[in-house]
Formats: sequence, structure tokens, C-alpha cells
Amino acid sequence: MSASSSASRIPVEERLFSLVLALLATEAGLTKNEILSTVQGYRQRFVVSGDNSNLERQFERDKDDIRELGVPLETVESPGQAGNNQNLRYRIPRGDYELPADISFSPEETTLLNLAAMVWREGSLSGDSRRAILKLRSLGVATDDPVLGYAPRLRVRDAAFDPLSAALEKNVIVRFGYLKPGEQDARIRTVAPVALIQHEGRWLLHAEDQDVGSTRNFLLRRIVTPITTTNTHYKPLGPEATQTALTELDEIWRDRQAIVEVEPGSDAATRLGKRRGTAPAVAGSLTLHYSDLDLFADELAGYGPEVLVVSPPELRSAVHDRLIRTAADHG
Repeated sequence: MSASSSASRIPVEERLFSLVLALLATEAGLTKNEILSTVQGYRQRFVVSGDNSNLERQFERDKDDIRELGVPLETVESPGQAGNNQNLRYRIPRGDYELPADISFSPEETTLLNLAAMVWREGSLSGDSRRAILKLRSLGVATDDPVLGYAPRLRVRDAAFDPLSAALEKNVIVRFGYLKPGEQDARIRTVAPVALIQHEGRWLLHAEDQDVGSTRNFLLRRIVTPITTTNTHYKPLGPEATQTALTELDEIWRDRQAIVEVEPGSDAATRLGKRRGTAPAVAGSLTLHYSDLDLFADELAGYGPEVLVVSPPELRSAVHDRLIRTAADHG
């Protein structure tokens, strides 16, 4: 996997979070070279003894961004090297970063915070972050282990997420059973993963389907078997493939519109009224956008009598069928 391809899969917020973690991990601070060569989001594009000017400019922008977020990023001159900008050290004083001592929480709030902290510590650092910490130590940079308590772990309900993420890192072809709506049996798909993408709050795998020879999007929740990793490697597509997939999904979302009547003051009116792109139609009706008819039908059916689909007919029929099945299942 090329450095540019690997870096393209790292969101900006993950890079900034990794930078904050690294600067919290050492009391003495890190030089720019140590940051660019070790921190997730930079190291993938760092060139040893090469031109890293673009990466340095990105780091300068990131410094401004985290300062705007209220993170107390400090610049410290190395002892005996005053005025040498190349040896400036960057750090985040933990005492300034943590909550003030005079802030207190109720017992209920403390319980919730402790539960959240347990979840965060359980995941601790990702594999990439652990390797970065080890590399910093190999360079002689002292790191503070308690920083692991600051590192949350992204958890998704879809069991396929982690094995697909690992396959992306190794550029290996995978197989899985995929169950499309209306089908009784899952079909085995053999794909070369391109990217894990999130659209409208749902995770999808953008991949090259080996059976049809073109890219497809696979909703992770419809993968119904464990991911099987093959021994076949592939050449990854460039970052433009991921952007193309997101653009196409947005176009589908914009083109597909539904008009629904909602009960005023209901949960449906509140939730659907706040959806991205929602616009009022006639009195008591909303115009909504969607990308997947079956998923949207599931959502609308969940509101029961609070929602009535006016159009399109296929969506109205899909919601009606779900309500009929629910009534039958409950006698």
C-alpha cells in the first residue's frame, strides 16, 4: 500500500487526536521531525532525508486548529539552542489540559463518566498509536503511560468493520456472505476492499467486486458471515476512488426524494424535521432525501401511525408491507 493511499484513509480528526495524544505523552515535548516521523496521519507521508515541506505546512495548520479548539499547545526552545526553530519542541501541559480541580460532578454524572472512562481505557491505543509510542521510545523520547487513559476507541456495531479494516491495511482480497433485501439466501461476494466509508450515519465498504469487475458499495450491516481473508493481494486504487464513491452516494441521496405526512408535535415530526436536507412541503408534510429505500422504509415504519408516506409509490408500498408484517407478528 502506498503512503499516499494509507494517509488518505486517515480522517483529519483522527490525525489531530493522534497529535494531541503524542504531545500529552511526553513532558519534555517533541520536535517537529519527531512528530512528522511518528504520529499517525503524518508518518505515512514522511520521507526520511527528503522533502517534507507539504507535511510541515499541514502540521502548521493543524497546530492552529487544535489551539482554536482550546488545547494549550506550547512551544519550548531546546536548552542551549535558542532561536533554532528546527529544534523547537512542542508539548501540551497536562495540568492545563485537564479539568480544573474546583469542578465537581453529581454522583450520577460521576457514574456515567466512570463508565465512559472504562470503555475508553479498554480500547486504549490503536495498533498504529502503539507503534508510534514504541518508536518514540526507541528515539530516546520519554513517554508517560497514563496518557493511554485519554485514548477512546471507535466501536461500531458491525462485526465486519475490524476484519475489513485489517484487510485494507494488508491489501488482501476477502470473501463474505451478503444478504440483499428481499433475498432469502446470502450470496458470497469476493472483493478487493478500497475504503470503509460512512454515509448518512451508516458504514459501507467500497470495494472492487471480483465477479463483476467493477466497484460496488456494501452496507456492513448486510454482511451476514464472518470475513474470510484470502492470500491474494491487490494493487490499491488511489484516494480519488473513495471520493468518487462518496460523490455518487450524495448524488443518489439528492435524487431520491420522499414526501411524508407527519403528526404535528410527534417524535417523527421532531426527528424527521431535523434530518439533513429536509424541507416543508404542503401543510403537515415534509420532503425528505434518502439513499437506500429499504433502510428508509425500516426507519419510517418504526414511527408507526405518526408517519404516512405520500410518495414515491415504491416507498409507500415498502412501509405498508413492514407495518402489515409487524401487525401479523404481534397477532
